[in-house]
Amino acid sequence: MENEEHPGAEESTSADAPAEGSDAVTAPTVETEGIGGQPDVAPAADSAAAPAADPPPPAPDSSPPPAAPVASAETASVNVLEVRSLDWNAVRAAVANPPSGERAERIIAAMEERLAGGGPLGTAFEEYAAGPDDQAIQIGDDWPLGEVWFVGDVHGDLLALEAALQHVDRSGGGADARIVFLGDLFDDGVHAAEVVLRIFELMLQGPMRVVVLAGNHDEALSYGQGRFQSSVLPSDFTGWLNEQCAAGHPWAERLGKLIIRFFRRAPRALFFPDGLLVAHAGIPHTDLHPELAESGNWNDPRVLTDFVWLRAHPRARKRIPNRTTRGSEFGREDFAAFCELATRLGRPVGRMLRGHDHVEERFAVFPAWAAHPVLTINTLSHRLPREVFGPYERVPVVARWVRGELPEVRRLFIPPELVREVYPEPVDASTGEGG
Repeated sequence: MENEEHPGAEESTSADAPAEGSDAVTAPTVETEGIGGQPDVAPAADSAAAPAADPPPPAPDSSPPPAAPVASAETASVNVLEVRSLDWNAVRAAVANPPSGERAERIIAAMEERLAGGGPLGTAFEEYAAGPDDQAIQIGDDWPLGEVWFVGDVHGDLLALEAALQHVDRSGGGADARIVFLGDLFDDGVHAAEVVLRIFELMLQGPMRVVVLAGNHDEALSYGQGRFQSSVLPSDFTGWLNEQCAAGHPWAERLGKLIIRFFRRAPRALFFPDGLLVAHAGIPHTDLHPELAESGNWNDPRVLTDFVWLRAHPRARKRIPNRTTRGSEFGREDFAAFCELATRLGRPVGRMLRGHDHVEERFAVFPAWAAHPVLTINTLSHRLPREVFGPYERVPVVARWVRGELPEVRRLFIPPELVREVYPEPVDASTGEGG
């Protein structure tokens, strides 16, 4: 079993000194979506983003803010918009009324039926899969350009999920807009089952609109000897499933087994035609490159595993593949080598969007990776139990596809009082105060 906080140490063949300032950088300006959706342009801070100001009273945004010029990928910058004016009462109501009871059972039954036949799942970009077993999908050049939104690690954060879905819905794109979840739907959050059911419900409501990439927590869940198990820590959702099954919960066992079956088939990577690679975690490490170059087999289990488990080092040029742990690390020259290999194999890659690593600002772009930039995003509204430092309330992030660039970051400033209402800060038993 692997602990996410300590995936295993390894030697770096060459690492640069830390860059001055924060590892996360932004574009020169930040647009703030204010009341009624009217943007206010403000200078970006030197760090990843300006400190969150108190949000204005709830008010619906009538239209998305106009996109500001996107910084060149060569500067390892990303365009960032701040979103403050969602209908927070509607978000609160959605969180208070998640799928449960008969609604949950209908969702589970419909997904079980969809999986039973072994046919198409009806997910976004599935039409570009080379076959039913293709989990590294290359999106064709004939893809009709449309809105694509990316949601990072959710980890049972229903509040962040509902805020993200409302923003996506209000930002246009219509029925052709597609949503890509980067995986890690559960663990470290009290609404794990509700998050999974909500996303399954979206898939059923909008065929070919939603796709979920497998994260390491999703892939780690299994069932054997009458119990659910996980090969990664934390694994509180596994404990919840076992407790509910023992208590005679009407659908917990069905949900757990459905999740396992679903993620066996879920994609591990998407290759967009403009050179953007999207995966939960990483890229096939350098020790797999010679064989991949010869076979061209993107569905080699070792290749798929690296998409789900590898971690990006913010400053290292290279990292030695460490096969004693699935959570090995890769550096910027490892990624550059992969970009060259993938392009040679007919899958041009020049930049990447991922989740997996949790960052305080909930998004990060590493300055040292300017030649082949990588954007990391998390859709998390509060500090996770394994996150020791930083403020309790966080600003969850979604991203919007921009052709030929890093995706555009949208920061969702959920009112702090709503975050604490839904997720009260744990009390430190030794001091009696919030952690």
